[in-house]
Amino acid sequence: MSLEKEIEQRSDSTCELCRSKENLSLYTLEDFPGEETDGSFMICSVCKEQLEDPEKADPNHWRCLNDAMWSSVPAVQVTAWQMLNNLKAEGWPQDLLDMMYMDDELKSYARRGLKNEEATPEAVHRDSNGAVIEAGDTVVLTKDLNVKGSSLTAKRGTAVRRVSLVHDNPEQIEGKVESQQIVILTKFVKKV
Repeated sequence: MSLEKEIEQRSDSTCELCRSKENLSLYTLEDFPGEETDGSFMICSVCKEQLEDPEKADPNHWRCLNDAMWSSVPAVQVTAWQMLNNLKAEGWPQDLLDMMYMDDELKSYARRGLKNEEATPEAVHRDSNGAVIEAGDTVVLTKDLNVKGSSLTAKRGTAVRRVSLVHDNPEQIEGKVESQQIVILTKFVKKV
């Protein structure tokens, strides 16, 4: 079976980014570090045109990445991550990037292909032991913390679930303690 037929069958003859069934073609990422089937996907003419010419990118069209970013196909994950990064100025793509997970090797490959040359490397958030904290992780407080502007004291040993990262400051994360959203210094937490 040819690569195109195999990918067409896998995708159920739909664009693997926006789910369109019209004007499909095979799209293969250059120098993909893996299986050829993992580095290829079906794409519609609208998505392809906007990928190849970022000036034509319609941010509303790319809201489809809300679903596509969860694809099990590595090439779709990479493309979704890159497009979300290129559209970061819109605001909503950052929320999706915060939720998105890709293994380190795949993310490294995705970074190399970013169209936006001004893209800054992501800040790495580390806990008190040096472990990398990612959005959605659970951390435990390592000391009692007084919450500014509140009478709340976050007690040592409190688990903070589904943390979010402060993108411009690798020393801060956000999370809920006793139903209150607070900013926490990473040096006072350890990853679970």
